[in-house]
Amino acid sequence: MLRESRFEFDRPLAGLEIELNIVDARGEAAMRNAEVLDAIKQPDWATELGQFNIEINIEPQDLAGDGALRLEDDVRARLNHAEERARSQDGHLVLIGILPTLREQDIGEGTLSANPRYRLLNEQIFAARGEDLHLAIEGVERLDTHADSVAPEAACTSVQLHLQVSPDEFAAHWNAAQAIAGPQVAVAANAPYLFGRELHRETRIALFEQATDTRPAELKAQGVRPRVWFGERWITSVFDLFEENVSYYPALLPLCENEDPRAELEQGRIPELHELTLHNGTIYRWNRPVYAVVDGVPHLRVENRVLPAGPSVADIAANAAFYYGLMRVLPYTERPIWSQMSFQAAEDNLAAAARHGLDARLYWPGIGEVPAAELILRRLLPMAHEGLARWGVDRSVADRLLSIVEGRCLSGRTGASWQVDRVRAHKGDRHEALRSMTLEYIERMHTNEPVHTWDV
Repeated sequence: MLRESRFEFDRPLAGLEIELNIVDARGEAAMRNAEVLDAIKQPDWATELGQFNIEINIEPQDLAGDGALRLEDDVRARLNHAEERARSQDGHLVLIGILPTLREQDIGEGTLSANPRYRLLNEQIFAARGEDLHLAIEGVERLDTHADSVAPEAACTSVQLHLQVSPDEFAAHWNAAQAIAGPQVAVAANAPYLFGRELHRETRIALFEQATDTRPAELKAQGVRPRVWFGERWITSVFDLFEENVSYYPALLPLCENEDPRAELEQGRIPELHELTLHNGTIYRWNRPVYAVVDGVPHLRVENRVLPAGPSVADIAANAAFYYGLMRVLPYTERPIWSQMSFQAAEDNLAAAARHGLDARLYWPGIGEVPAAELILRRLLPMAHEGLARWGVDRSVADRLLSIVEGRCLSGRTGASWQVDRVRAHKGDRHEALRSMTLEYIERMHTNEPVHTWDV
């Protein structure tokens, strides 16, 4: 299929998924996703792993003209409707990387959503591990605990950005997305707390890597690849990634469909490739290849998974504009960025950005190791402006969205730094400080003012 290029890619389309937390009036996790979804009653909303999570899927659309503005307005309207319906179930929705008030006792097998697939996934991961999950994150403070289910993964709430690309251009786009993962996380960090401890600026990265690890200690020591994976090399084709899936990862969900893909192809139809897509969905690359069939036409997407949710819809739109702008330039440069930097440097950038946010020092070809804010201001924002112009995005729309990214770099304020400053300013009990901060965060989130303008 790849060789014969039977794929739709004439119009580059951008889409996104946003995961949210549900809290009660006190800002504590509320295990009510079934009731909230029933109240929302919209097909674009779905359950997520934990009963305190839900997800919205936004249809892919063209960003040209005021498309990015319409996308932002669409997201805000849907979230406002959902918040109104959630209130009827004594719930509130929160856009944040990790819910700060979440406690260890909130997370257990009973926390998992009712979907049987989540239960099966949990069983299979623990059957593969043969032992409890060990979570150990060393940050400003230290977390060292164990879990008997994959439920801690539900603490990670993210925004996933999708970009539809042709098979010929997939490798360049995936490589480019890997190269900018560090700067993306540095400027968007929004998950400094887990189980009451201050850890990394974007703790979600380390938590997700550990919470879905199927490897017992001896397999880690033998170099078996983790299920959450940055990767180990630049690629030359999307086929490289699907080949790695088969070579390195046993299937976790033993579910098969009746479709015979070869027979479908021979009869001139497009196979859904159910097993390939199901297996691919249990390998959590930070930039994941996606194969899908829509209205009988197959397409490929890069699914960018490094970003946390929030703080506001304006911040999410700005993060998306930054990414899509860069992805309209970097894959097409005469001398690709991935020919000038090692894959390890890109991975190290992501780790540093997750740990330190805008205070991280990141490597970039031509300028060496510099503060994240400097790299973004000097090199990446001009490139993102150029990319949005190539998309055909109205100048006023592009300027507004990218000025939000610029504002974070100039002020040093991200969602993570705002959360930490508010909690540190609160004298007294840590959980009470987290709860108070979360309630204030929700209030500010609803104003749709970008986080760099929030005072402390």
